[in-house]
Amino acid sequence: MEIVCQNCQSKFKIADDKLPSGTTASLKCPKCKTRMTITIPKVSSAAKGDEFDDFFGFDEGEDESEAYDAKEKPFDFIEEEGKTALVCESDPSVRKKIRPTLDILEYHVTEAKNSRDALKKMRYHTYDLIVVNEYFDTKDPEANGVLIFLERQPMAIRRNIFVALISTRYRTMDQMGAFQKSVNMIVNLSNMDDFDKIVQRGLADYGIFYRVFKESLAQ
Repeated sequence: MEIVCQNCQSKFKIADDKLPSGTTASLKCPKCKTRMTITIPKVSSAAKGDEFDDFFGFDEGEDESEAYDAKEKPFDFIEEEGKTALVCESDPSVRKKIRPTLDILEYHVTEAKNSRDALKKMRYHTYDLIVVNEYFDTKDPEANGVLIFLERQPMAIRRNIFVALISTRYRTMDQMGAFQKSVNMIVNLSNMDDFDKIVQRGLADYGIFYRVFKESLAQ
């Protein structure tokens, strides 16, 4: 936030996180020592939502009903026990190694074109399994829109989604790396030839880990 002293017209900046929205702050000008009172406007929850949509590439003012497309929600017909998977991988050669395994495991698979496409699909459907490359539609793995979206999901939803991260930075089945990235399992890109064995092992461990919790919840 840029502040201008009304006395000497000096300009200086203060980090936004130092001035919480909806508050009034009193401070002295670093140059002339004149005391100033500053009121920071309150940011509405709607504005915060806009920032979220802007980050993930949604159009400003996009109406939920207008954004809906039946093609983006292709699982209405699936029986209750049907399992769904979303693949967020840009490399066709890598997708060819992922798809057969998910087909054998009887997942109904959708392939996302980019982050925007993936996020719109996740707005209408909660997937059982998501496979995402850390560099999917981004040059910075720390700014991966799909992973950020999943991190922000309520735990009641997130615990029902198995997330497999394809990475070049972490080794396969790196549990500490998976914990750091808030995913269930990591598969190093160099091990994609064994994706079937790795993902089945990860799903088995995931099932065992949550079995007691889900049984207790059901009771």
